[in-house]
Amino acid sequence: MDIWDIDFPNLGIYLKHVPKSFTVFGFEIALYGVIIACAIMAGLLMAAHVAKKHPQAGQDPDMYWDAIVWLVLFGVAGARIYYVIFMWDNYKDNLLQIFNLRAGGLAIYGGVIGAVTTIFVYCRIKKKDPYVFLDASSCGLILGQAIGRWGNFFNREVFGEYTDNLFAMRLPTAMVRNQDISARIMEKMPEGVNYIQVHPTFFYESVWNLFVLTLMLLYYKHRKFNGEGILLYFAGYGIGRACIEYIRTDQLYLRGTKIPVSMCLGILMAAASVIIDIIVRTGMKNGKFEKLKIREAESKTDSVS
Repeated sequence: MDIWDIDFPNLGIYLKHVPKSFTVFGFEIALYGVIIACAIMAGLLMAAHVAKKHPQAGQDPDMYWDAIVWLVLFGVAGARIYYVIFMWDNYKDNLLQIFNLRAGGLAIYGGVIGAVTTIFVYCRIKKKDPYVFLDASSCGLILGQAIGRWGNFFNREVFGEYTDNLFAMRLPTAMVRNQDISARIMEKMPEGVNYIQVHPTFFYESVWNLFVLTLMLLYYKHRKFNGEGILLYFAGYGIGRACIEYIRTDQLYLRGTKIPVSMCLGILMAAASVIIDIIVRTGMKNGKFEKLKIREAESKTDSVS
């Protein structure tokens, strides 16, 4: 294989010269960054669309446009901090590398933590219901993640162990980080080849996220309380991420162990979401959690698409 090619042998798809970046007026622009920018815009449009289609008391679709700068800023900061914490040995001797985002190193869970925290602060300042904001935002978030994963495709990263299944992907070893190539992958590759054959886990996660988004959109108008939308996101994404994380080769581990952080967090997040949902539903039957009750806007415009 040429070092710029990507092959899906069992699908009969051979992509020649897949670039990582392109140049405009002498400036190099990474395709990863372009994909992430598109993901953010698509997520924002989705959140605003959901807010407009399902209006609730005190909610303004323009809020999402106003908040996007802060969400991106603190979301990226959270993603970086999360990654650095679990990869501290790579940064403790050169702290300036923490700020070198071009070298990679963003963790989606950290981004979610940063964004959710920002929403609570933003809504407190604006005197808005954060749970209403979170429900619509979660639809945009999962869409953004589905699109953003394709940035990993162009970067030749976020792949799994060796496989020969239908979606098996071949990547030239010269384009892949050495630490992402496991011993099992090397054992399975014929001697003398210049590529590895792996699970395209970025693709699995993208498809799973679109599936979760579909469920969220179908269920949105049937929510029993504000905040149930974000709980569905946490449960759906958590289950998928836990399963996919099991076969990834670039895992972050709990310190001093070989236990993948994201797999544990995904399981805990899914379990906690189900438990909280049951508690709130039960409480609402007893007259509790009145603040979470869904209140539609005075002028109903559910027919807006």
